[in-house]
Amino acid sequence: MRQSGWRFWVKRVFDRTAGTIGLVAVAPIIGAATVAVRATMGSPVFFHQVRPGHHERPFVIWKFRTMTLERGPDGNLLPDVERLTPLGRFLRSTSIDELPQLWCVATGALSLVGPRPLLVKYLERYTPEERRRHDVLPGITGLAAANGRNAISWEEKFRLDLQYVDDWDLALDAKILLKTVWKVLAREGVTTQTEAIMPELQPAHLRVARR
Repeated sequence: MRQSGWRFWVKRVFDRTAGTIGLVAVAPIIGAATVAVRATMGSPVFFHQVRPGHHERPFVIWKFRTMTLERGPDGNLLPDVERLTPLGRFLRSTSIDELPQLWCVATGALSLVGPRPLLVKYLERYTPEERRRHDVLPGITGLAAANGRNAISWEEKFRLDLQYVDDWDLALDAKILLKTVWKVLAREGVTTQTEAIMPELQPAHLRVARR
C-alpha cells in the first residue's frame, strides 16, 4: 500500500509526537551515554552521516559513536571489529546508540518504522526492485530489523523491506514496534563480539552471480 492519504498523515503526526516525547523521556539516558562516550572515546560523541531517505532524498542521521578513530601505519582506519569498544558493544546491544535518531523522527526526516536507511553509496548497488525500499519513509526499526537485525543476510533484509513497502498499513507499524521492543529487551539479533557490523553490500550483479 502506497504511503499516502490520511493513514500517512496519522503516521507522520504520531512519529513527530512520539519522537519529541521520546527525546524528553530518554534525556537522562542520552545524558549518561554522552558522558560515557566522551570519557572513554573522546570527541566527537556523536556519529553523523548523510543517508538516503524517502524517495532517496538525503538527510543526516545521528547515533552515538561506538568505535574509536584508531588508524594503522598506513593512515587508514583500522577494521571496524578492532575499533569497536566494550562501551560501544554495550550501546549497540541495548540499542542506546540509536536514541539520538529520535531527533530525526521529531523533525520528520525519519519514521519510527520503515526500512533502515543505508549508505548513499549503496544506491547504485541495488537492483531496480530493491530500490523500491525508498518508496516509503525510512525508520529506526522495520520489518527486517524486527526479524533478525544484523543476524540475517542482505537478501533477506531486502525481501522483508519490500514486503513492508507492499503491505504497509498502520496496524503493521504497530506490530513492528511491539516486536522491536521485545527484541531490544531480549537483546536478540544484535551483532556479536566478533562481528561489528553487517558485511558491505556488494553490487547487484556480483550478488546475482554468486547465486
